Amino acid sequence: MMTPEERRQRIEAIRRFPADFRALVQDLSDADLHTPYLAGEWTVAQNVHHVADSHMNAYIRLRLALTEDYPTIKPYNQDAWAELADVKNVPIEHSLALIAALHTRWCALWDNLSDDQWTRRIKHPESGDMTVEDILRSYSDHGLAHIDQIQRTLAAKE
Repeated sequence: MMTPEERRQRIEAIRRFPADFRALVQDLSDADLHTPYLAGEWTVAQNVHHVADSHMNAYIRLRLALTEDYPTIKPYNQDAWAELADVKNVPIEHSLALIAALHTRWCALWDNLSDDQWTRRIKHPESGDMTVEDILRSYSDHGLAHIDQIQRTLAAKE
């Protein structure tokens, strides 16, 4: 179980993420966004759209955990989602705006959870049981992992 201070730090990481993420990608060229610089890795644009998709799913999972009794959540094929037309044809600005708005609402939930709500659970068919606290831990790390992935992708072009 996390301490209240660790929870606060992780919530702050989620709160800061949209601005940090935008700063990393906002001035990139079309080539930087859409060139697969690393074999087997997503492009920067695919990463940006994936974060929006993933964090939307996590936000819904949190809401389900808070409002239903031990719900089973639906996994999704993130690699297949990364190949859909919206990922290829919609500017990343739309996903960046979505991430910013979503994180505002997400943090409003995180900031106001009772002690009992932190232990509510969901069932993930692939990963097993997760608590609300596990969702916070996972997604505060998830954003940072994608910042690192994009930095590695961009470093590979040089």
